[in-house]
Amino acid sequence: MTTIYYDADANLELMQQKRIAVIGYGSQGHAHALNMRDNGCDVVVGLPAGSKSRERAEAAGVPVMTPAKAAEQADVIMMLIPDQHHREVFEHDIKPGLAPGKMLMTAHGFSLHYAQIVPSASIDVAMVAPKAPGHMMRRLFTDGVGVPALFAIHQDATGNAEALTLAYARAVGCTRAGVLRTTIAEETETDLFGEQSVLCGGLTSLIKAGFETLVEAGYQPELAYFECMHEVKLIVDLMYQGGMSYMRYSVSDTAEFGDYVSGPRLIDERVRAEMRKILHEIQDGSFASRWILENQAGRPSFYAMRRANQQHQIEHVGRELRSMMPWLNPDQKKTDQTEVAEKNANTMK
Repeated sequence: MTTIYYDADANLELMQQKRIAVIGYGSQGHAHALNMRDNGCDVVVGLPAGSKSRERAEAAGVPVMTPAKAAEQADVIMMLIPDQHHREVFEHDIKPGLAPGKMLMTAHGFSLHYAQIVPSASIDVAMVAPKAPGHMMRRLFTDGVGVPALFAIHQDATGNAEALTLAYARAVGCTRAGVLRTTIAEETETDLFGEQSVLCGGLTSLIKAGFETLVEAGYQPELAYFECMHEVKLIVDLMYQGGMSYMRYSVSDTAEFGDYVSGPRLIDERVRAEMRKILHEIQDGSFASRWILENQAGRPSFYAMRRANQQHQIEHVGRELRSMMPWLNPDQKKTDQTEVAEKNANTMK
């Protein structure tokens, strides 16, 4: 049985005695920085001079400086910028300030597992990976609870890396919910596999295929959207709340019967074989190499795929139907436009 660590297993004072640099102030960065600040930690945020996030961080009352200066002054450096920026920022800004005995941290193991950053043996290297988006992490923290997280010790130069990592997990509020031990390899490979085969790649492809099947058969696109996309959240929320059995208990017997007899026809042995191929490509580094080369080439395929998918019929129909339902999220349109603009600009979060 996996050991779960809680507040009682972590000494917050260990982190309160350190200066912590959070590199980046996007979804995860703002939550880590503000939660630690509220827990009495000495936090600075590292952002480039031209970053649009500087104003937000300063308005929240968090000191802001360049990534290089923040890393030089800090005892603990947490990298919370997109994976594709880790190597450049590490080499240019962070590595020069990594004196022996410091701790380097990430919230995802990609850059460590695939050797995009290679720290010296004289520092501690660890990961704390909250299992929730930053805005949820921050909201739940202010409500007095936390989100679960994974943690891993990649390198223990001081002999104190585990205690400091658990202290960090407590400082950001994750030990309120519980943190589980893993390794950098396990977290990276399972995270990438989940994203590609289920959460993002698998789910979006299944939704589009269902939508297209109904539209091709002559059904109204609006009905196809409701049945194949809109109602996904209703089902996922039930599973999130109580597992698959609770979802099946909550839906009609007809839906439950259809689940049992039709689901395995879609997710058959051919799909499982393809999943195993995807996992193998993650394990042997093929996917990582492809993604690294894509970034080095200026991301032509990535941007082309993004544009094509943004123009899919389901997106146009969805925008029209969501405009009828302002209660879903009154700020969503603005948020979507801002995030797409930031991603297209390839900016540091």
